[in-house]
Amino acid sequence: MTNVMTVPYLDLRPQIRSLRPEIDAAIAQALDNCSFCLGPDVVKFEQDFARFCQAEHAIGFNSGTSALHVAMLLLNVGRGDEVITTPFTFVATSWAISYVGAKPVFVDIEDATFNLDPARIERAISPRTKAILPVHLYGHPCDLEPMLELGKRYGLKLVEDAAQAHGATYQGRGVGTFGTLGAFSFYPAKNMGACGEAGALVTNDPDLAARARTLREHGSKVRYYHDEIGFNYRMEGIQGAVLGVKLKYLAAWTARRRQIAERYHELLADTPLQLPREAGYAQSAWHLYVVRHARRNELKEYLEKQAIGSAIHYPLPLHLQKCYASLGYQQGDFPIAEKAASECLCLPIYPELTNEQVLHVASKVKSFFDGS
Repeated sequence: MTNVMTVPYLDLRPQIRSLRPEIDAAIAQALDNCSFCLGPDVVKFEQDFARFCQAEHAIGFNSGTSALHVAMLLLNVGRGDEVITTPFTFVATSWAISYVGAKPVFVDIEDATFNLDPARIERAISPRTKAILPVHLYGHPCDLEPMLELGKRYGLKLVEDAAQAHGATYQGRGVGTFGTLGAFSFYPAKNMGACGEAGALVTNDPDLAARARTLREHGSKVRYYHDEIGFNYRMEGIQGAVLGVKLKYLAAWTARRRQIAERYHELLADTPLQLPREAGYAQSAWHLYVVRHARRNELKEYLEKQAIGSAIHYPLPLHLQKCYASLGYQQGDFPIAEKAASECLCLPIYPELTNEQVLHVASKVKSFFDGS
C-alpha cells in the first residue's frame, strides 16, 4: 500500500523539537528566578527585539491586541474620533479602535497586495480623523510613504499593525518603525510565536514608551501608586524567555520562508491562480502564501482529500461582520476586499516545510486544475 504524503497547513512541532533544549533551559531559568510577570527575561527580550527592529524601544505585552489598544490610548484617540483602517484583516486591528470608543473608518484594499490602498485614504479623511492604522497583511509591507505624507498634510498619526510582518522590510528598513508606533503579535502561529499569547509595541519616542510601560501595569510607575487607569497587559516572564530563544533564529526562518515562496512562484506559474507577488518597495516576511481563484472552496476541499492543509484568511471582511453592523456599511461598499475574501486560499508555508512537501502541494494544486 502506497503511503500518502500528509502536509499540515501549519506544524509547530518540528520547530519546538529543534529548539527544545534551549527553550527548556530558558524556561527553567525563569522558573528558578520566579520571574513570572515581566522580569529579566522580558527586559532582555525587549532590548533584543528593539535592536532587531532598529527601534529605540520595545515594550512587551500579553498580546498583540493589547499592544494595539494601548497604541490608541498613547495617541489619545477616544470617543468621537475616527481612525482609518482596512476592512480586510483580523478583527483585532479594529478592536483597538473600538476599545477606546473611536470609530473605525474602512478604506478598500489594493488588489495586488491585499493592503490598505493609499490612493483611497484621502477621501475618507474627515475633521474627526485622528490616525491611520494600516496592516502589513500576510507579511507584505504596506506602501507607507504616501500614508506618511498624508499624515503630515492632515496632522494624522500612523500606527503600523505589524502582527504578521516580523522581519519584513519597506524600502530596506524594518516595518513597525515608520509610524509613531508599531504593534507586533507573538501568537504561536506567527512567524515568531510564543508558547502562549504575547505581543509588543515598538517606538522611537521615549515618552510614549514610558507611558506604555505604565499603562500595561495598572497605570503604575511605583507599585500601589496609580497615575491613570491602566490594564493588566504584562508579558509573562516565561514568554519573554521563549521569545528570547526564538529571536536568534528569526532571520534564518524568514529566509527559508522566502525560499518556499519563490519555489511556489515557480511551480504554480502556469496555473490559473493569481499568485502573490512582492511590490518593488517591499520584502515580505511571507507569514502566509495566499493564492486566489474563483473556485477557492473547491480547491480547498480537493486539497483536504489529498491530506494537504490550507486555510482561508479571511472569509468575511470586517465591514460586513455582525459586530460592526452599527457602522452602516453594506455589501458592495469595498468590492476589492469582498472579492479577495471570496477567492483567497492560504497554502502551507513555514520554515520546517520540506522541499518535497512544497513540490507535493504544488503538484496537487496543478492536478486540481488539470482534472477540471
